[in-house]
This record gives sequence, C-alpha cells and structure tokens, in this order.
Amino acid sequence: MKHSISVEDIKLYAHHGCLEEEEKIGGHYSVDVFIETDFTEAAEQDALIKTVDYVLVNQIVKEEMAIRSKLIESVGQRIMNRLKNAFESSEFKVVIKKLNPPINGDVALVSISIDSRH
Repeated sequence: MKHSISVEDIKLYAHHGCLEEEEKIGGHYSVDVFIETDFTEAAEQDALIKTVDYVLVNQIVKEEMAIRSKLIESVGQRIMNRLKNAFESSEFKVVIKKLNPPINGDVALVSISIDSRH
C-alpha cells in the first residue's frame, strides 16, 4: 500500500545563485517535500521508526540549503540523494522555490522540481 506524507513550505534564507550579490546578500527560499511510502505498520503500531520522520526531512533540507550552490538544481539533487539514502523504501518529490529572484523583472518566484515517484 502507498501513502503520502508532505512537509511543505520550509522557509529558509540561503546564498544560492550565479550573481556575486546573491552570494553576499542571499535570499528567501521555500522548499516542499512530498513523499510516497507505506506507513501501514507505523499507523498500526503507532511507531515513528516505521515511517518517515518529519524532523529528519526538515533537517536534511536545512543542511543542504546551507551549502552554497550556484544552481538550486544542484541543491535539489543533493536533498533528493540524502532523502533517498535516509528513507530507502520511499519515493520523493522536492520543490525549491526562490522567492523574488533578481532577474530584472517583477517575478514572484522561480522553482525547480525533482520527482523520483513512479
């Protein structure tokens, strides 16, 4: 059986981007993680060890977002790799949104999405 878990709108401040100003000043980001898993045993046994720990998901996102990259695509792939290692029997979708990007226009956000779900 497949179930869904989501940890959404993880708000972070980070220094990603190709521009020198982005490295120095940084910007606001929001990250969503969508998980497909089977938490039947967790629900029946009321046992955290049998499901995806939201605290660890949040920790992984925060740690990877703290490592500077030019591309949020790179950050997204690192987050995906860590999640897959931490929770081997689950599938993930990671969305990173860069809020108010400095792209010379009135743009609310840009985003990337990486999806390993079937």
